[in-house]
Amino acid sequence: MKVSGFTFIRNGIKYDYPFEESIRSLLPLVDELIVGVGKSEDETLAKVLAIKDKKIKVFESTWDENLREGGKVLAVETDKAKAQVANDSDWLIYLQTDEVIHEKYYETIRTAMQNYLNDNRVEGLLLHYKHFYGSYDYYADGVKWYNKEIRIIRNNPLIHSYKDAQGFRLEGRKLLVKLIPAFIYHYGWVKNPVNMFQKHTDMGKWWRNDQAQQEYVKANKEKNKGSQFQFSQIDSIAVFEETHPQVMLERIAKVNWKTEIDVKRKHFPSLKMKLFYYLQKNIGWRPFEYKNYKKI
Repeated sequence: MKVSGFTFIRNGIKYDYPFEESIRSLLPLVDELIVGVGKSEDETLAKVLAIKDKKIKVFESTWDENLREGGKVLAVETDKAKAQVANDSDWLIYLQTDEVIHEKYYETIRTAMQNYLNDNRVEGLLLHYKHFYGSYDYYADGVKWYNKEIRIIRNNPLIHSYKDAQGFRLEGRKLLVKLIPAFIYHYGWVKNPVNMFQKHTDMGKWWRNDQAQQEYVKANKEKNKGSQFQFSQIDSIAVFEETHPQVMLERIAKVNWKTEIDVKRKHFPSLKMKLFYYLQKNIGWRPFEYKNYKKI
């Protein structure tokens, strides 16, 4: 069984992405790792090259500034990286560079890929998600956060990244997948409040035209009372009581801000969302949950 990994990054230092940790967490699972590095305003490329692992294959890319609708540029950059994997690989593992795999799930993932290797019905593997928020001590447990997504796919050229790189589709249809007992740790919402505000504001341009982006920036400044992201806006969070991946420990030790959120206080926008939350918590059911896949 041969496995390739693929990912992409741009301005990773400027927006404080854990891209080095993400890459390092993927290396033990793959035979090669394709990393697309977009033209950046910082030393992201140098940081990736400094990892110096023979499995890593880096290519440089220029993001299309005309792709300003629905985050489409993210899917395009994902597909650019996917297109460079080895033709003879059986499985492809994709991580966004704010996602990390805990080493405790390596064997589970390897076993699943091996078990379904010859089951051609299975086009991808579905993993659970843990979305950390505000600090490494909290994770989001509200119903608006996706709790599963496809991160392992067959090496099929007809499979492409979907919308804003949310998941994958095969010639426009949802993939047939198996859910496996492993988690992706998502750290995209854990940053210094200043960095979080800047990233949240700047990245908006990939979803909006110029006028809409200007209005969004103005509203974002008013909502966040200036230039620091207000983490208290979350609907619901919980305390994280497990361990983080080994590759993240050095980064966590360097935290230079403090986030305090009362986990008992909930901020649901409607009674309906409150009901959905308690259904999820008590019986594990998420009504009307969007699923970008079909489980088999």
